[in-house]
Formats: sequence, structure tokens, C-alpha cells
Amino acid sequence: MTEALRSAVEDVYRRERRGIVATLIRVCSGDFEMAEDVVQEAFQSALDRWPDEGLPQNPAGWITVTARRKAIDRLRRRQTFDRKEGDIRASQQRGRTARRGGDASAFDPSSVTDPVRDDELRLIFTCCHPALSREAQIALTLKVVGGLSTAEIARGFLASPTTMAQRIVRAKRKIRDAGIPYEVPDEPEIEERLGAVLGVIYLVFNEGYASTESPELLRTHLCREAIRLAHLVVELVPGYPESQGLLALLVLHDARREGRIGPDGRLIPLEEQDRSRWDRSQIAIGRAILNRAFRHRHPGPYQLQAAIAAEHAMALSAADTNWSRITHYYDRLLELNDTPVVRLNRAVAVAMDRGLEDGLAEMDALSNEKLMARYHLFHAARADLLRRLERPGESAAAYREALRFTTSPVERRYLESRLEEVDSG
Repeated sequence: MTEALRSAVEDVYRRERRGIVATLIRVCSGDFEMAEDVVQEAFQSALDRWPDEGLPQNPAGWITVTARRKAIDRLRRRQTFDRKEGDIRASQQRGRTARRGGDASAFDPSSVTDPVRDDELRLIFTCCHPALSREAQIALTLKVVGGLSTAEIARGFLASPTTMAQRIVRAKRKIRDAGIPYEVPDEPEIEERLGAVLGVIYLVFNEGYASTESPELLRTHLCREAIRLAHLVVELVPGYPESQGLLALLVLHDARREGRIGPDGRLIPLEEQDRSRWDRSQIAIGRAILNRAFRHRHPGPYQLQAAIAAEHAMALSAADTNWSRITHYYDRLLELNDTPVVRLNRAVAVAMDRGLEDGLAEMDALSNEKLMARYHLFHAARADLLRRLERPGESAAAYREALRFTTSPVERRYLESRLEEVDSG
């Protein structure tokens, strides 16, 4: 196989696999494991056949059609087996069908061509079904929709990859065995699941915006997928202000994407970014979405985070940032979502607004929080304030703690450069 063909297969796998799996789950009557198996087989077929047949005009379409055919073959074999088994033990067959969550013999191969609203939106609502635990909802969606590795998800949960893999497998089987429908729920059920859906989209975006282990900080395709899914949720539930708030937040963050990384791949902190590289038209769109959300007069956590992002985006320079207003938004956010991470971010705002010592005092008050002990951004934020206060020894110690817990190669290089700076005095 030529390098160009191998690269093409890898590109389709990286960019299109999630959407193809989402479509095949529908074809496979909600069987996640079968869908993933046939998609994997289709990619193997591409590796076997494309060197002789050449790259198809629509590689993703080729993979999808091939996977569909494999799924139909499997389902037909299951039909045959079930019919024979039913002739012998009809009652036992009914029990097995119930456990699988549907009658495979009812599968209509022509259904694979039926138009769907959006298979990935169906998938994310299925993954966030209330029958699953909150952790299972997030882990399964990050795996199947977000395309994250088990190791990446495990790191986010502070769990071992083995434990996380088992959790994901159990969630898939629960969907299959309980017959959880692969669909966007009706209006009365939507809001029940919407909080989990928004939370998962937010985590997918975060992994794209600040990857936990990728050699590159940005995984742009994940950011785009998260924004696309957020758009779909807004269209589905247009009167729900938090879905608009999340969309505004993601759009505003994404508008600053080009300023975050230097030409050498170096991470550039917010205050040092070239703001002429920020997408001003996208910032305007994000602010307009946020304004529509605020008209509902029911601000939630995503709307308040978007308001903070808007303050940063509107400042023409770091010195122009309205830290007082940002601190105010964090105060309101704490009333709704009092977590150590929100308190850490508020402490940074206080440092910039009221003084470095005040911010450091609030940050140090979090040092007894168990989560903060292993949270690299807590140590990095402390190190930065100590550096600004010209306390190099303490700053260096905090940078070393941050380096102990970071998993991003890009963030590691940045922290190492800061450590070298304070060590050199």
C-alpha cells in the first residue's frame, strides 16, 4: 500500500469513524458492539482492497456502505439462527429476544436507506439515557461520539484504563439488553436528558481544545464536532437557554483558537496572545447567541461561563480585560455550581482584579481539596502567581508539582519553560 493510500484510510478513520458508527448503530438495531465490529471490518476491507481498486471518490461513503452490508449479513444470519432456534424452543427464543432489546427478525434491510435527522444526535441522546449512571453516560459518549481513547477517558475520571474499559462495555450491554431505543426522545423527555447531553458535548469540546495526551494541544475536528452537536441541540430545543449558553461558550472559545499556539507549536497563554489572530466575526456570533440566551432571564452555568469568555474576547488587550466583571460572573457561577475548579478560576480573577496576594490567599485555601492535589492547573496557577510575586523558589516548586500531573506534551513544554525561567532567577 502506498503512503498516500494509508494516509487516506487513517484520515477517514480519524475524521469520519464516529459518524459512521452512529449510523451503523441504527442499522444494527442499537447494538453498539456489532456496529463497532462491522465498521472496523469495513476499514480492514479498505486496507485490503483500495491498493488494487484505487481510492474511491467518496471514501467515507465506501466505508459506510461496506459496513452496512456486513451488518445486514450478520443480522440475516441472526434471523436464520433465531428462526431455527424458535422452531425448537419458541419460549426460550422469546426470552433471548427480549434480552437483546428487540426482534432481529423484524429487521428490514431497506431501512438502512431511510433518512434520519442526525444519527450522531440520536447516539448522544441514547448514550445519555437516564437508565445509565452519570459516569457511564459521559464515558460512553466520550468513547463512541467523541472518539477518545479509553486511556484518555480514564485519565479524566482518575481511574485505570482497565476499570474504564469495563465500565464502557457494561454501559453498551445495558443499552442492548434493556432495549433502550436509539432515538431522540419526545419533547417531555428531552429536558430530562438535556443536562447530561450538554455536559458531554462540553467535555468533547474540552478534549479538542486542550487535549490531555495528544502531541498537539488542539484537536480541531473534536471542537468542530462539539460545536455542530451543540447547534443541533439548539435547533432541537430552541427555547432552552442553557443549550444556547453552551453553544455561545464553545463558539467564543473556538474564536480564539488560532492565537493559542505559536508557529513552533508552543502554547501561548491568554495574556500574550496576538489578538489580531482571533476570529472577530465568530466572536460577534458567539455574543449574539449569548444575548439571545440572556433574554430568557434564567442564567445558568453555561451562560455565565460564556459571559466570562465574552469579556475576554471583547478585550482588545490583556490590560483592557474587565476583571471586576469577570469576578462578578464567577460569584454568580458559584451560587449555582460551587466546585473547587470554579473557585480556582475565581481566585485567578480575584488576583487580576484585586491583587496577587488576595488571589493567592483564595487559591491556597483550596490546597486541602483532594481534587486539587492532583490537578495540574491548580499547581500551574499557583506557580504563575508566585512567579509574578517574585517568589521564585516557591514558584519553581509549584511548577514541578504541575509537571508531575500534566499529561499533555504541549502543556509540559510550556511548564518546563516557565520552570527554567524561574530557576534561572
